[in-house]
Amino acid sequence: MSTRCSRRRSAVHHARGFTLFEMLAVILLIGIAAAAVSISVSQGLAGARVSAASGELAATLRATRAQAIVKGQEQHFDLDIRAGSYTGADDRTRELPKGMKVSITSAKEDQVSPTVGRIRFFPDGSSTGGHITLQQGQRRWQVNVGWLTGAVSVVQPGAAPP
Repeated sequence: MSTRCSRRRSAVHHARGFTLFEMLAVILLIGIAAAAVSISVSQGLAGARVSAASGELAATLRATRAQAIVKGQEQHFDLDIRAGSYTGADDRTRELPKGMKVSITSAKEDQVSPTVGRIRFFPDGSSTGGHITLQQGQRRWQVNVGWLTGAVSVVQPGAAPP
């Protein structure tokens, strides 16, 4: 009988498992990893929104320039910084994503109102020039319009040129 008791005791001592503390530590580490991933993904989405908005804005500027050349008439692009919207040659108003900061630098005579800036394009392809800055969080893009050629380019300030 004494051998049976000693066998039971040794069986109890050899059983392995995880303690409650170890389980809580693993759950905590999984939570920290999930939070880090979600922050990274949300920052990536913000950057994608700024990039897409600057691309759409640049496309509207290019279309406005093309209309000036094709129609042989001056065309204009208006940007309302208060409303966060812009209008090209097609007179269609487009909204920028919510929470996006926008600014425009253009000729003083092209300032329609204190909150609306304008870039004009001429039949020869030239323009009054300027640049538009879009920013959301730490992400910032700049859309430049050359005055001599009317060429539109999109750059990310601080990024190395390609």
